[in-house]
Amino acid sequence: MRPVWQDGRVPRLARALVFGLILASCLAACGGGDASGPIQFAPMGALSGAAGKGSWRFGIATAATQIEDMDTATDWYTWTAPTAMGGLGKGTFVGNATDGFTKDLDDVQLLAGLHVESYRFSIEWARIEPVRGQIDEAAIAHYRAELEALHAAGIRPLVTLHHFSNPTWVGDPRAIPCADAPSDTNLCGFADPAGAPLIIDAVAKHAGLMAARFGDLVDDWGTVNEPINYLLASYGIGYFPPGLVTISNIPKFIAVIRTYISMHAAMYAAIKANDTIDADGDGIAASVGLSISVVDWEPSRFHAPSTNPDNLAARDRMVYLFHYLFIDSITNGMFDSDFDGTPDEAHPEWANTLDWLGLQYYERAGVSGLNPLIGAPVNISPCLAGFDSGQCLPAPDPTYCVPRMGYEGYTDGIHDILVAVAARYPTLPLVVTEAGIATDVGKRRAENIVRVLEAVTRARDEGVDVRGYYHWSLTDNFEWAEGFGPHFGLFSVDYSTYARTATEGADVLGTIAQAREITAEQRATYGGTGPMTVEPGFSVDPLCSKVAATP
Repeated sequence: MRPVWQDGRVPRLARALVFGLILASCLAACGGGDASGPIQFAPMGALSGAAGKGSWRFGIATAATQIEDMDTATDWYTWTAPTAMGGLGKGTFVGNATDGFTKDLDDVQLLAGLHVESYRFSIEWARIEPVRGQIDEAAIAHYRAELEALHAAGIRPLVTLHHFSNPTWVGDPRAIPCADAPSDTNLCGFADPAGAPLIIDAVAKHAGLMAARFGDLVDDWGTVNEPINYLLASYGIGYFPPGLVTISNIPKFIAVIRTYISMHAAMYAAIKANDTIDADGDGIAASVGLSISVVDWEPSRFHAPSTNPDNLAARDRMVYLFHYLFIDSITNGMFDSDFDGTPDEAHPEWANTLDWLGLQYYERAGVSGLNPLIGAPVNISPCLAGFDSGQCLPAPDPTYCVPRMGYEGYTDGIHDILVAVAARYPTLPLVVTEAGIATDVGKRRAENIVRVLEAVTRARDEGVDVRGYYHWSLTDNFEWAEGFGPHFGLFSVDYSTYARTATEGADVLGTIAQAREITAEQRATYGGTGPMTVEPGFSVDPLCSKVAATP
């Protein structure tokens, strides 16, 4: 059997090699954008099902841990809190984030002012169940009031149930790996053979509870967010809580992925069983999907595009692992237990547990087979912030670099990814559930918005079933291990007062969403593939090295 990662794609080296020539010719003729005509967007429709094909939604995305205050029961609070407060003091203390729990109804009004039709946000499991088996009814009432406010504003919620955070009792980072058996105060995390089944059962019950309590207000559900990205950060390289490092023990890391897939399938079944109310009248009571992180991976070696067969194969393996492994498993009910590209385990309980698929795109990056960062059988070395032994590629234009994050924000890359994913899963509706840019320049954010929408529109014009775009994010926020330095918000946040101030990106997206059109003038000002507005205060670095914010 041919390994499924060998998908027969024509290598994109030709595009990489000629891109500079195309760009150079465009610069003379295009300026900051191009002279193309307006783009119109269809009315909103269902996120899944045949009736929603051709529809379009504008949305905004956030995550609870990144914005909510008084969120003390999460593993991230324990992970980042100073040791004097009983935490581990890892990175920047999340504290009260952006005061988003207290200001949630105010933020709903910001959403309404942007004229968006949907809000993707997460309900914090740790707030609902801060102690194992004990449900906080006040927290449920608070989220219900937020959902009711969204409905009153004509904004459809898309609720994510697991977005990078857990109640501390799921896996207390202060005591991982566990010296003792799992307990009510520490189930020992997804990597513990005894604790993992208990966590799957607990999160399925949580998903069922949320579906039962909020099914009259919510039809669109997301189970998990960026599963491979999350598991790599939290259980692969120890960058997120609980801080386990298993990447040198691939079978152990594979076991964690298997657990997480089982968790998704259990959540899917629980939501379907408990949300039986069609809240928005589109004929679908519960539309359940998830979001994956996607990257425009390019074969590389020695800081240059590569045609070396080892690097081409490494690129294909990276795309398979990062984009397809999880989704293949929950669509066909098979698992590739050794990452060799050939599924070898049957899991019929996983099959067909996906109604829609969200793609989250921020960057283009190189990947090499030389000096693998991730060992056998994967044998790949991706360009990651802080890890570069020659696999990182120079940006065609240094203004594409996002210095606070340390990557190249090549907006047009989402087009090829959408086309490839649609070819692999032709019956699965797609939606861009996150795209954005860390910047302090409003015009750069507006450029990112228009250029991503242009690329997505090209894919739709070619027949790809893409049903919407959620911008990341409403406000500046706690950007996980990066702290508060990167600013992704349509609204900037003054952390001394938590006041929100609209940026040029908010003005542009609000105008587009209200008119359901990108005008020719907006495309000429913000669109195209030419240079972006310069991020001031940073030296030119074609390799897009990361520059940390000053504390």
